[in-house]
Amino acid sequence: MHVAPESPRHWWQEPLAFVLAGGMVMGLSLGARHAFGIFMLPVTLEHGWSRETFSFAIALQNLIWGIAQPLVGMVADRHGSRRVVIAGLVCYGGGLAGMAVGATPLAFTLSAGVAVGVALACTSFGVVYGALSRMVAPERRGWALGLAGAAGGLGQFFLVPVSQALIDAFTWRGSLLALAIACVAVLPLALPLADAPSRAGGQQQSLRSALAEAFSHQGFRLLVLGFFACGFHLAFIANHLPSYLRDKNMAPSAAVIGLAVIALANVAGTYLCGLLGNRFRRKYVLFWIYVIRSLAIAAFYLLPLNQMTLYAFCAVMGFIWLGTVPLTNGVLSQIFGVRYLTTLFGFVFFGHQLGSFLGVWLGGVVFDATRSYDLVWQLSIAIGLISAALHYPIRDAEIRRPALSGAVA
Repeated sequence: MHVAPESPRHWWQEPLAFVLAGGMVMGLSLGARHAFGIFMLPVTLEHGWSRETFSFAIALQNLIWGIAQPLVGMVADRHGSRRVVIAGLVCYGGGLAGMAVGATPLAFTLSAGVAVGVALACTSFGVVYGALSRMVAPERRGWALGLAGAAGGLGQFFLVPVSQALIDAFTWRGSLLALAIACVAVLPLALPLADAPSRAGGQQQSLRSALAEAFSHQGFRLLVLGFFACGFHLAFIANHLPSYLRDKNMAPSAAVIGLAVIALANVAGTYLCGLLGNRFRRKYVLFWIYVIRSLAIAAFYLLPLNQMTLYAFCAVMGFIWLGTVPLTNGVLSQIFGVRYLTTLFGFVFFGHQLGSFLGVWLGGVVFDATRSYDLVWQLSIAIGLISAALHYPIRDAEIRRPALSGAVA
């Protein structure tokens, strides 16, 4: 029997190409978000708003991101990730432009909170990691997620100083408009993310059955609760660290350098965490990450503040900044498979974003009420230790399902 030869693959169909493309999309998406903290003071001072007003918009962004993530995940799992990413980049550009021109708290909140929140659900690790997990072999999944996360971390590293430079040259409005244009410019990077979700995973399991299975699983529920701490830490530090340092009479450049150190350390840390997830049980790596986070926050809060303690703290936090994401994604794929991975990660990610909402918003509320961030630093330490305790007992064995036939996905 004559077998037709396989058609040659184009360069953008090679694993390295689509992994880097996904990483660059995440780099812009998460990098712009990572830089929002340096916009707080110029935006609030020009408009005469309180920090709580700005904080609420960013907090709502995180909550909308969390609410939208499982819905976006369902679309990506059913129709593929490429269309979702393209729609997200367009929405992101519109949201950033709206932040630049919005003159009222409501307009700013709708742009920064709603539009950017939905866009982040479409363009960040939930969708990108789901696509890559389907596009690479299981034994290469740790490498793919780690490398994409590292590429995304490079975007975060560059966009903080670039955003500050644009603020200095063109004001904060011009900086936001430039980021909006960049979202449109990177649209071609979505094209290589051509996963085939309808054929992924091998099981003909229905979505309803997959959700029922997940929510009845102890490990899934603990991942949702444990991911709360990650969101709380990241959102509070990224958005309030610049203002905290200014309150302590440190130069604005200290915050820019600190956030850049976090992003640069995240490049190596996310890649290493992805590799560690291939070598060790991921739940134990997650346990130690949350322990180390709490210790680092405690040391930063208790030690005298200077450039050495600031940059040491940023380096440690950056190294484990987004390392939790490929590990959490990996635990999910390990237990449940990849057929509905983007949807399931979306529900777990809601726990992360609930933490993000409270981390940003409570930072503003507590500061306005007490003129200090002390209570939030203390709460961050406790939450990290609780999260470590939640990850340790997760049952992470793969679910063995009988072959199903005729089920509707």
